[in-house]
Amino acid sequence: MTDAKPFLMFEGRAEEALDFYVATIPESRIEHIDRYGAGEPGPEGSVRLARAVVAGLPILASDSFVHHGFTFTPSISFMLGCKDEDELDRLTAALAEGGGVLMAPGNYGFSRKFAWVNDRFGFSWQVNLP
Repeated sequence: MTDAKPFLMFEGRAEEALDFYVATIPESRIEHIDRYGAGEPGPEGSVRLARAVVAGLPILASDSFVHHGFTFTPSISFMLGCKDEDELDRLTAALAEGGGVLMAPGNYGFSRKFAWVNDRFGFSWQVNLP
């Protein structure tokens, strides 16, 4: 069976990012982490492939041991639907800490409240209260 999952590639911070997402976002968990061992291409102990769930969405993540001339871009983001304004404010503040705000929390006409932020790992999040 063919399937598709978002794949997040980090350069050495995959487990740190996943731990942060699990601690911050409801319905998130790490399901499995496969690590590089001694003598393998990646640094020993780094994430070869992780399977996780973020806000109910199955994802994959890894630490690339090859430096790339690119990173995450806001053109691909996760959108989090919030149950109330308090949750939106909490998630927006937590995700933006050490990152940045692309669109400050507000009413932009398409929902009651919306924000768009980059987290400290460079990944982009849209936080929405429909």
